[in-house]
Amino acid sequence: MSPTNFPAGPEHGHVTFLGAGPGDPGLLTLRAVEALANADVLVAEHEVLDVVRVHARQGVAVLNTDPDTSSDPYSVTGTPQLTIVDSASTTVGDPASRDAANLVMEAARGGKRVVRAVSGDPGLDTYAAEEMLACAAAGVPFEVVPGIAAAVGVPAYAGVPLRDAHGADVRFVDARTASDRCWTEVGASDGTVVVSATLDSVAAAAGELVAAGRKPDTPMAVTIAGTTTRQRTWSATLGTIAQTLKQAKVLPSPDGGRPVIAVVGERSAAAQRDQLSWFESKPLFGWKVLVPRTKEQAVSLSDQLRSYGAVPHEVPTIAVEPPRTPQQMERAVKGLVTGRYEWIAFTSVNAVKAVREKFEEYGLDARAFAGIKVAAVGEQTAKALVAFGVKPDLVPSGEQSAAGLLEDWPPYDPVFDPIDRVFLPRADIATETLVAGLIELGWEVDDVTAYRTVRASPPPADTREAIKGGGFDAVLFTSSSTVRNLVGIAGKPHNVTVIACIGPATAKTAEEHGLRVDVMAPEPSVHKLAEALADFGLQRRAAAVEAGDPVTRPSERRPGSRRRRTT
Repeated sequence: MSPTNFPAGPEHGHVTFLGAGPGDPGLLTLRAVEALANADVLVAEHEVLDVVRVHARQGVAVLNTDPDTSSDPYSVTGTPQLTIVDSASTTVGDPASRDAANLVMEAARGGKRVVRAVSGDPGLDTYAAEEMLACAAAGVPFEVVPGIAAAVGVPAYAGVPLRDAHGADVRFVDARTASDRCWTEVGASDGTVVVSATLDSVAAAAGELVAAGRKPDTPMAVTIAGTTTRQRTWSATLGTIAQTLKQAKVLPSPDGGRPVIAVVGERSAAAQRDQLSWFESKPLFGWKVLVPRTKEQAVSLSDQLRSYGAVPHEVPTIAVEPPRTPQQMERAVKGLVTGRYEWIAFTSVNAVKAVREKFEEYGLDARAFAGIKVAAVGEQTAKALVAFGVKPDLVPSGEQSAAGLLEDWPPYDPVFDPIDRVFLPRADIATETLVAGLIELGWEVDDVTAYRTVRASPPPADTREAIKGGGFDAVLFTSSSTVRNLVGIAGKPHNVTVIACIGPATAKTAEEHGLRVDVMAPEPSVHKLAEALADFGLQRRAAAVEAGDPVTRPSERRPGSRRRRTT
C-alpha cells in the first residue's frame, strides 16, 4: 500500500527521533512519553519495541526494525528490515524492500506524526543521523528527543561512576569501529575509558588498550544487559578479563555477539564496585516471581516486586464473574439510593468493582453514597473506593481482615443510628465471620453475592512447564483459593521455588498440597507479603556473601532430591 493510503491528516507531517534509553522502561523521558502518545506511526528498533509501544495511543501503526541477518548489525551501511507488528487502522504494505528512512519520510509526507524510536540516545548509540539528514534533504521537519545513552546509563546501573572528586577525563570508544589511532589516543591517556563492545570482543579491546600503553592491572568492569533485570557485571583488570569471563562460563558462548559496556580506569569506581553496586544487589534482583492473582489486583503488587529487582509474571488463577441471579444485587443497590442502609461494608477490591459497575449500569455515581457510612476491610480496598470518589469512614486500625474490621465496628445504637441495616456485597465463597460479628453487634445484615469467583483457564504450556520444572524463583500465594487453583490449572511448583504465603490459613492449604512454606507475611497484606519475600531474598544474599559463595537465584540450583515440607 502506498503512503497515500494513510488516513487523511495534516498537509505536512513530522518526525520525532526518540531515544528509548538502554533498556529499563523507567528511563524514558517525559518528553518521549508525550511524543509516543501523539504518534500516528511508530517505527521502532526491535530491542525497544516493548518499551515504547505501551505509551503509544490505540490505533497507531507500529513497525519493528530488525537488523538484516545477512549483514553486520553494527555496520554503518547495514539496512534494517521492517516488519509490521500491529496496525489497527493502517498498513504500510511490504516494508522489507525499503529502509527505515524511506518509510519514515513516506509516512511524514502523508501528513503523519512519526516517531522513530531507537535504543539509547539517537546521537550517540545509533546511526540515526543518516536518517535525520535524509529528512532534512527531503524537507521533512523533525525533532530529536534525547535518551539516556548506554555508555552513560549502564555504568550508573552497574555501580561504576565515571568520574571521581578529581574530575577524571572520560573517553568513549566503540570497539566495533575504533581505528588504531583511536586506541593509541585513549591508551596514552590516564582517564576513564568507556568501551562499547560485544561479549566476544571485549577481551580483544582490553588487549588493544594494553598494547596502547595502559597497565595490565588497570581495573575493568564489564556489564551485559545493562539496566535490565538480566544485567550481569564482572570486575577484573585489563589483563585478567578474558580469564574472568571464561571462569564465569560466559565465553565461549553462542550469544557472544551481545553488546556490552566496559569501564576502564584507575580513577573510575570499578575497583570500588562492591560498595556501589546498588542495582544488582537489590534483594530480589533477577528473581522470576509468579503472581497468581486476577490481573487487575496484580498490578500494584507487580510494581512493588519490580522495585526489589524482581521480574513478576502474572498468572490469573481466579476469574471474576457476575452472580448467577443478579436480582438480589439489583435490589440492594436500589436500597442504597432509597435509604435502606446505614452502612455498606466492602471486603475486597472486587466488591468495589461489582458495585461500581452496577452503579454505572443505572447511571449512578459516587454521590449515591451520600448519607451512608462506608467501611473497607483494608488499604487496597480503601484505595479502590477513593478511586471511585468515596472516602471510607472506617478502615481497620489493626489487622486488615474481617476480624480486624469487627474490632473497630461500632455496636448498633438505636439512639444515634436511625437505621440498623448493613449492606455487605461479597464473593460467593466468602466466610461468614463478618456477618456473624455484625449480627452480634446488633446490626441487621443484607449479605449479598456481588460476584462469583471461578477457576481461571490454564496458563500457556511454557508457563506450566516453568512452574513444574523450577523456572520460577518464588510464588506468592495471597489466599487458599490461589493455592488450590494454581495447582489445579498448572500443577505443583517445583521444590526449588520459594513459597510465600499471606497468612496461616493460606500456609496450611499450601502444606496440604505438599508445599513447604518458606515465607509468611507478618500481617495479611499483599504488600507486607512482598516485603517479607524481599527480606528473605536479602538474608539469602547476605548468607551467600558471608560464606564466600556466589549469589544465585533459587531457580539456578537443582538439588538432587525434592525438599521435604516442614511439619
